[in-house]
Amino acid sequence: MKLKGKVAFITGAAQGIGKAIAAALAKEGADIIVSDINLELAVQTASEIEKIGVRAMAVKSNVADYCDAEQGVNQAVAEMGKIDILVNNAGITKDGLLIRMKPEDWAAVIAVNLTGVFNMTKIVSTLMMKQRSGKIINIASIVGEMGNFGQANYAASKGGVIAFTKTVARELASRNVCANAVAPGFIQTAMTDKLSDEVKKAMLTQVPAGKLGQPEDVANAVLFLSTSDSDYITGQVINVNGGMLMNT
Repeated sequence: MKLKGKVAFITGAAQGIGKAIAAALAKEGADIIVSDINLELAVQTASEIEKIGVRAMAVKSNVADYCDAEQGVNQAVAEMGKIDILVNNAGITKDGLLIRMKPEDWAAVIAVNLTGVFNMTKIVSTLMMKQRSGKIINIASIVGEMGNFGQANYAASKGGVIAFTKTVARELASRNVCANAVAPGFIQTAMTDKLSDEVKKAMLTQVPAGKLGQPEDVANAVLFLSTSDSDYITGQVINVNGGMLMNT
């Protein structure tokens, strides 16, 4: 139980990749704060996490709103006492070609995916600096590293998350706080399940592994970065993409 006694705050944790991350950390003993804008679903997920044998609570929070994010953190700390691990997973997409992209669609994606990461990290890092320990893991994307047709807003937000992570890692390292990013490639989720077989086949031609990743693949990377096994790793981007992008 590598995370026994630790408390993890995970945004966008009610479903999908966030839920898989919550389960992975809980199985290693961490108490879990399931943060999501959908409180009903967050409560359901927290109930499922508790069956693993750890404490879990649901928090309704809009990460794009600083005051709302701060209120969610305060609520979590009041009940759990501390936050040792922050996973910034909440994210949205509003895809469209650049020439057709509405300014409000650009702003909405940046607000959640990038400003939300800033808000949560600023709030929680203050706590971590005082306790002189902590792990911050930001969920980026392969799209933030290589771009993607029709996702100018999403690519910009995730590229920003990567650059933000590296800066935070430099600023917090002296306080024994590590900050890293995980960049998933094509992961099988409810969103990809809706794609046609033709589209999925085209996607797989870009992946040397020849298959979509699973939410658990991302969760396992986050788990590693959450434990003491990664104490000398900070400012890094861990790619989980089946070989689709190989950085030098």
